[in-house]
Amino acid sequence: MAWPSNRGVSKEQLADWQARFRESDAAAGIEVTEDFEPFNQINDMFTRAFWDDSVKSKHTEAFFESYRMQASYRKGDGFRQKDFALRNASWLISDVISDRAAHEGRREGFQAPIATDTPVAESKAEIEDAGLMADEIKRIARFFGADLVGITEMDERWLYSARVDVRDFSEAPNDLPEGITSVIVLGHQMERELVATYPSALAGAATGREYSHEAAIVMQLSAYIRNLGYEAVGSMNDTGLVIPYAVKAGLGEYARNQMVITPEFGPRLRFSKIFTSLPLTHDRPQKLGVTEFCNICTKCADGCPAKALPWGPPETSNDDQSAISGVRKWTSDAKACFGYWAKLRSDCAICMRVCPFNRDFSRWQDRLWLRLALSPWRKLALWWDKKRPQDARTKPSDWWAGKES
Repeated sequence: MAWPSNRGVSKEQLADWQARFRESDAAAGIEVTEDFEPFNQINDMFTRAFWDDSVKSKHTEAFFESYRMQASYRKGDGFRQKDFALRNASWLISDVISDRAAHEGRREGFQAPIATDTPVAESKAEIEDAGLMADEIKRIARFFGADLVGITEMDERWLYSARVDVRDFSEAPNDLPEGITSVIVLGHQMERELVATYPSALAGAATGREYSHEAAIVMQLSAYIRNLGYEAVGSMNDTGLVIPYAVKAGLGEYARNQMVITPEFGPRLRFSKIFTSLPLTHDRPQKLGVTEFCNICTKCADGCPAKALPWGPPETSNDDQSAISGVRKWTSDAKACFGYWAKLRSDCAICMRVCPFNRDFSRWQDRLWLRLALSPWRKLALWWDKKRPQDARTKPSDWWAGKES
């Protein structure tokens, strides 16, 4: 079956984007080439599992069914009934939101933005200082439960060229209100002790809990902004690619394992976003030194059971339908990765667990390691990690017994 193309853009549009974003791209370490094309969400691997016969299989169907009280329990540690029960319960709030408009073709938070449950106030609060307003938004976001907050400019390159109607998996318009100028990016920390149990259904509770958290947080923060009289569209995996927004909002740096490495939590984050017209100053992206470390470290690629992660340098990808074209970066084999998930009947984040940045930075030893890893002494940090690795897997039964390390 032929797939829908990731629509091309004119030379004029590419030139405009290059002129507007050249400086911030360089600061963020993002390299966009002349082959760039915005990504069509219908080519996302999770979406393809429903319409693309080269991806869809009995394994993918069983994978999705396992999140709907039809899990294939087994004797293996981490895949028992209570492991699946905790994982699925952790997804509940996210599922309630994503299912409420599926009959209209909108799976909110995944194939469509989260619907606005409150109108934009008729009276618009006067914002005299966009910097103070940005500080206030960050404070309110943390009040609602966000672990990290950054703000960046609206960059339409990362919006999906089309979203998906989940009734028949056809293309649907991906529209935002007029006047959107900023993207608020929220980071949600995954529990390190649960991440240590990957691969297991139990570990999937770390993912599901944060999706449920972010659904509530983006809805609440969006409602706050709309009550001020400004547009705010809450978004999770929908509407646009969150990783470039997170990097450009200064929250971290892109890594070989396809994740954003942050100084606060390493790779253990889910990200959500809010598109808004509220006047806000923007954070500056920052090169931390993660790229230089990843250039000498292949631990995630070595540990990937599906061999889906690259060992070599960043490259552009123009022939993988589930990868954005025209961006020089490390790109995974999404089909191989999701194929392993499907057979496992749960998500896999071994690449997160084994990442040397997956540390507890409340400990002075790990803060010292971080300083070395992000400095010219990175080889010493890599040697240290090999001598005292942080990637040991916790047995799920030990987690249940309270013996996690």
